[in-house]
Amino acid sequence: MIGKAIQNAINEQIKNELYSSYLYLAMAGHCTEANLPGCAHWLRAQSAEENTHGMKLYEYIHSQGGHVELQAIEKPPVKYRSLTDIFTHVLEHEKKVTAMITKLYELALKEKDYPTQILLHWFIKEQVEEEQNATEILAKLEFIGEQGPAVIMLDRELGARK
Repeated sequence: MIGKAIQNAINEQIKNELYSSYLYLAMAGHCTEANLPGCAHWLRAQSAEENTHGMKLYEYIHSQGGHVELQAIEKPPVKYRSLTDIFTHVLEHEKKVTAMITKLYELALKEKDYPTQILLHWFIKEQVEEEQNATEILAKLEFIGEQGPAVIMLDRELGARK
């Protein structure tokens, strides 16, 4: 049986993961409106991945005999100044999520909740990947700038995400 403190913290993280999904979906909408379909595709895929993360936590609580209590998700921003602005926000957000997962892991350590620690190992590894992906895209944008054919090439590259 899952402890109350862990259950409450995971319920909070479900909300955070679903907010991440909303955030990336809003960013995708901005890219669609800016005629950057590849970037929109990448962000929609990221949104779907974040939703999957939330569901992984949802299913975990149930597998441990706990109770899922869904919380309200705040409205994400919908307007951005530029593509660089979007991916700067992506990186900042992923760093914030990494801190949330780390805090959750620290609680699992404190509570001696070994099954949750094992689950969170996967999330920690995932966050390393998330931050790396955002950093790489941002570095490319900083190198190529916001104008010209290189942006179209980057858009195509991001559109190839499976």
